[in-house]
Amino acid sequence: MSDKHGGGTRTIKVDYLARVEGEGAMYLKIRDNVLEDVKLKIFEPPRFFEGLLRGRDFREAPDITSRICGICPVAYQMSAVHAMENACGVRVEGALRELRRLFYCGEWISSHTLHVYMLHAPDFLGYPSAVEMAKDHPEAVKRGLALKKTGNDIMNLMGGREIHPVNARVGGFYRAPARSELSGLREKLLHARDLALETVKWTATLDFPEFEQNYTFVALRHGDEYPMNEGRIVSNMGLDIDMSDYDNHFEEQHVDYSNALHCVMKPGNKSYHVGPMARYALNFDRLLSDIQDVARSAGLGPVCTNPFKSIIVRAVEVLYAVTEALRVIDNYSPPDTSFITVEPKAGTGYAATEAPRGLLYHRYTIDDDGIIKDANIVPPTSQNQKMIEDDLRRFVPTCMDKSDDEIQYVSEQAIRNYDPCISCATHFLKLEIDRR
Repeated sequence: MSDKHGGGTRTIKVDYLARVEGEGAMYLKIRDNVLEDVKLKIFEPPRFFEGLLRGRDFREAPDITSRICGICPVAYQMSAVHAMENACGVRVEGALRELRRLFYCGEWISSHTLHVYMLHAPDFLGYPSAVEMAKDHPEAVKRGLALKKTGNDIMNLMGGREIHPVNARVGGFYRAPARSELSGLREKLLHARDLALETVKWTATLDFPEFEQNYTFVALRHGDEYPMNEGRIVSNMGLDIDMSDYDNHFEEQHVDYSNALHCVMKPGNKSYHVGPMARYALNFDRLLSDIQDVARSAGLGPVCTNPFKSIIVRAVEVLYAVTEALRVIDNYSPPDTSFITVEPKAGTGYAATEAPRGLLYHRYTIDDDGIIKDANIVPPTSQNQKMIEDDLRRFVPTCMDKSDDEIQYVSEQAIRNYDPCISCATHFLKLEIDRR
């Protein structure tokens, strides 16, 4: 590996980037210390989930889509459930709706904690992995593992298992938990709340590059709650639309160097930012006042525009998810039935939910027999791909005087700000820098 960083040619090639989910490549072309090109190359073959869904019964969609990702299966499952209910003109309320929020809380806790402690913190502390980090920071790693287990426990109870859960269905759940089962989680969640508060404080002590950006944030916004399953799609630039209007404002585009589509805003093919920073910026007023105070004490304002500080925002969302899970459990009364019957009706259903990594959009068309005729799924990482490239275009020039090893390190860290889940978007990451 070359370590020269003057004029002429510099080439850096890293076969695989660690601590992201999936495989792919990053290409940076630098000529005479000027960054000329950035490409996020996702090369793993497509898995054709949308094709697999066509011709299947609408009730099969939640179980099929939950297999898209082992880290955020709840988001895919619940987005499919909501879209099918939307197509059939059904709305689930009451205790079943509350249980869905609890289910989502489990995934946010598990996924965010995995990212904060195991995938991203090693970047800030100078370790190649969480294993090496654990030698010097054992208490932090133990805290992360304990928090993640609490999220997994919620997913196990609500989903039947934590990976590719099987209990959610169109109309509700195959089985609703007894109150005693949820009460059994309460002590764990009380302890998890202390751990989550400590996580926010801990992430605030990390060193962050100065890199404030002017982002177009896109997320759900709900009338009276921090969004997970429901809301309108809004932006900080004035967008405010129903989920059914998504395709009129966003468009997936093929790029010749990637097997994953790039999703951009119309008109103008503009990049935009989805994920915790977008949710936080667009819904800060939906957080409880004590969580707002915790965020401020960690150095955040109502809006965060430094992507490296997204690790703090994720920690704040963990604290919110633990608090929200406790609220649901304390107010829970078991429903009379674990699901409502949903009869198929020809039409198109739309849904967008907030996966840990950001807005996740599903659209399905079914016929009168409930057979899926068309399916479209736009994962968060597909929506963030162009934004990741834009970040690198702005960030790498600030590091041009560094060695190739150093540029590689900070570039990988900048990518991990987004916690990319490339198995959803079709996989990630090998890094190659071509200096000329």
